[in-house]
Amino acid sequence: MRIEYIPLDKKVYLLEVDDVLFPKSDYDLQVYYLFANFMEFQTGSLSASDLVGFMKRVYENHGHEFVFDRLKETFGIEEKYRENLLRLNVNAQLPLKLLLFKEVEELIVRLFAQNKQVAILTKGNPVEQLNKIKHIDWGEAKRFKNFLKVFFVDELKFRSLEPIDYIAKDYGVTPGDLYCIERD
Repeated sequence: MRIEYIPLDKKVYLLEVDDVLFPKSDYDLQVYYLFANFMEFQTGSLSASDLVGFMKRVYENHGHEFVFDRLKETFGIEEKYRENLLRLNVNAQLPLKLLLFKEVEELIVRLFAQNKQVAILTKGNPVEQLNKIKHIDWGEAKRFKNFLKVFFVDELKFRSLEPIDYIAKDYGVTPGDLYCIERD
C-alpha cells in the first residue's frame, strides 16, 4: 500500500481492515498460537511450539485455507477440531494488540486534522472483522477511534445495497467524494 499517493481532495476515506490497518498475518498467527496451545492441552502429546511453527509455514507458503487440512494430515488432528479453529478465528481474545501500520496511523490523524471523514469498509465475516478492530492499538489515532463508522461489504450486499452508494448517501456526498484504501 502506497500511502504517499493517496489524494487528499476527497471528503470521505474508507479503509479496509486486513493488510491496510495492520498486517492480517499478525491476527492469524496469534490465532494459530492460541489453537496450538489448545491442542497441546487437549492431547497432552502435541507440542504447541511445533504446531504453531508448522501452521506458520503452511500459512506463509500455501495460505490460511490449507492450515487445518495440513495439520490433520501431518499431526493426525481430528476433524472435530476444525470447528474450534474456525470459532477461534472469529472470536479470539488475542494475547497481543494489533499495531496499526505507522503510515496508516499518521494518515488517519492527518485526515481528521483536515476535517475529512474516515470510516472502515471491510469484507469478510462481520463478527471476525469487529473482533480484529477491537484488538487494535490505535496509537496517536486513538483520539479519533470513536468517530470511525464501520461498514461491512458482505452485510450491505446481503441487503441488496451497493456499499459505495450506501456510504455516500450516509455521509451526504456523491460516490466520487469517496476514496477507498484497500490492500494491494
